[in-house]
Amino acid sequence: MVLKSKIDCNACTNTDCLIKRNLSSAIMQKMIQLKNTVKCKKNQQFILEGAPVNGLYFIQQGKAKVLKTGIYGKEQILRFVKDGEIIGHRGFGIGKNYTISATSIEDTILCNFTNEVLNEMLQKIPSLTYEFMLFYAEELNRSENKVKSIAQMTVREKVIDTILYLYRKFGENQKGFLNINLSRQEIADFAGTTDEQVIRTISSLKKENLLISQGKKIGIKNVSDLKKEISEHNYFLNS
Repeated sequence: MVLKSKIDCNACTNTDCLIKRNLSSAIMQKMIQLKNTVKCKKNQQFILEGAPVNGLYFIQQGKAKVLKTGIYGKEQILRFVKDGEIIGHRGFGIGKNYTISATSIEDTILCNFTNEVLNEMLQKIPSLTYEFMLFYAEELNRSENKVKSIAQMTVREKVIDTILYLYRKFGENQKGFLNINLSRQEIADFAGTTDEQVIRTISSLKKENLLISQGKKIGIKNVSDLKKEISEHNYFLNS
């Protein structure tokens, strides 16, 4: 649902957003007036794999998952995104169709810049272009690290790595649970395993006093001890 009242970039609190960091440019002040603001309900798909590319989406508020259809139609979650982060960048500038899909995990507000607006921004605002270049380089590094970890890790290590990734990205609430609630299937789709293996691994980690859980909620009892489980895989590389 496209909102008539747009979120004001100047009033936005997402300091990690590439657009927010380049608002000092007079050209940028003109460009942000051309963006679309989109509101999504929980579990609503806002990018369809194979659909025509319609620019980039920035999460103003909320959480979403980015997916890709694999062999036999199985979905693989590539990453999770939060406030200020970008979705749809893999298709921008290189093809006419999105190679991924994206679905909101909770009620989410998105800022959308069309291809035409983005092209003009990148051509006229060097600081933004430079930041995008760094962003793409970092994304490539993360993708390569994930491919390596999936190939080398056991099922237990993959699940632990995923839980620590969610902890680093979303933090935890006052009750000690992660600030994101995912189904066991969603965890499996990101870790590259099955929901049955995720259930068994979480159960074992609870018995070992490393995790707590309540329904979908998962909490880490001792982060340092959990890190030790995958220390040989360079925990800090895949942030």
